[in-house]
Amino acid sequence: MNAKTIKDLSINSQISRALEAQKIYELSEIQSLSLPHSLSGKDVIGQAQTGSGKTLCFVVPALELIEPSEFSTQVIVLCPTRELADQVAEQFRMAAKHIGNIKVLTLCGGQPMGPQIQSLKHEAHVIVGTPGRVMDHVQKRRLSLDNVKLRVLDEADRMLDMGFEDDLRIIFSPIPKPVQTLLFSATFTDEIERIAGQYLSTPEICKVASTESSKPKITQLGYSVLAHTRLQALKAVLTEHQPKNAIVFCNRRVQVTEVVESLIDEGFSAAGLQGDMEQHARTAVLTQFASDALQVLVATDVAARGLDIDDVACVINYTVSEEPETHIHRIGRTARAGAQGIAITLVSDEDEHFLRKVELLQASDIPLKGAQSLRFHKNRIKQPEFTCIGLSAGKKQKLRPGDLVGALTKDAGIPGDDLGKIAVQNSQSFIAVKTRSVKKAMNQFREGKIKGKRVRARKL
Repeated sequence: MNAKTIKDLSINSQISRALEAQKIYELSEIQSLSLPHSLSGKDVIGQAQTGSGKTLCFVVPALELIEPSEFSTQVIVLCPTRELADQVAEQFRMAAKHIGNIKVLTLCGGQPMGPQIQSLKHEAHVIVGTPGRVMDHVQKRRLSLDNVKLRVLDEADRMLDMGFEDDLRIIFSPIPKPVQTLLFSATFTDEIERIAGQYLSTPEICKVASTESSKPKITQLGYSVLAHTRLQALKAVLTEHQPKNAIVFCNRRVQVTEVVESLIDEGFSAAGLQGDMEQHARTAVLTQFASDALQVLVATDVAARGLDIDDVACVINYTVSEEPETHIHRIGRTARAGAQGIAITLVSDEDEHFLRKVELLQASDIPLKGAQSLRFHKNRIKQPEFTCIGLSAGKKQKLRPGDLVGALTKDAGIPGDDLGKIAVQNSQSFIAVKTRSVKKAMNQFREGKIKGKRVRARKL
């Protein structure tokens, strides 16, 4: 029988206590299906869409297996992107909060190698990372996987899309057999089946089918454009529909740069996300967008993988994806957590056969209108309600969200309603402040103190 709640699972009470503190009581469908198998030591293939709660499907069994007094790497989790790896590591730390002495380390590309090498000298119980960087450390013998009991492939379909198959072979080769393996993927392709055949032993397949009631409420529209009118049509879409925020997907990096520059020149609040960006720049852009301090995020598919932003009002396909599965993945960024969303696709004559593939895959047509029905209204450009402020202190400095709220509401006299999302990370923090109160907030950070210390602040 499938477990329905956390209490139905035979797990360490310290784990369930941490989950309940996060108000996690009932299990999602993929958790209900897979956890009884993974907790009994079986290999599992889990197929479920992004946002279905699959991270706990491997965090819980991993923490059950770990012996805290044994200081060696016992669990390895591979993710396609840095953002996803960071989210997974945070989930591990949250669930292990009351166990104590569990060390979780992220190893991702785009981050300095030196601190990672230093951290690896004191072995971590859990390694969460991207395949390329983990492979580097394995090959240079900085990371030993001799004591791994559990390995996890998260968003395996995306990893294969990004060409990480050879990296997986190098990473997994030193891990002693038998080893429990959990694989999670949004799609179940021939490539996934082949990888599963290589690394999993008689796995239990746990598949969550999309039902009509669980399908996101997405309104899809298409506009016919010419190559030279595409950019103007995008601006018209943004001012006609006026979404609170939007992700614009491009097929090529050069398009991202072109679109961002043109939108900013016109007065839009926009920023780009590309695969070759430094991590600090990616973090700044994503934090602004998640904090409602940026209206338009322009990205390639590779750059946008692993993003976990629930509240996206609109997705715009600046160009139709050449892979229909990627198109479905794009539009799934909106209408998360039961909300409604809109997905708009700009279609040129060259794009039409790609659009037909999408319609075939999703078994429904996308209504197509002429872009001449759109008008760009410069006076209707929507500006963000918030400005995001970055701070030079975080968890390492014992900073908590309440400290920031107290400093700004009590000391600076800013109304509580003017404060938005707060994210306190290891050595930096971010707080969204309504634009009308930003000057007061910056003065407070410049002249006042938080927990008796000066903190540097900058507007992103």
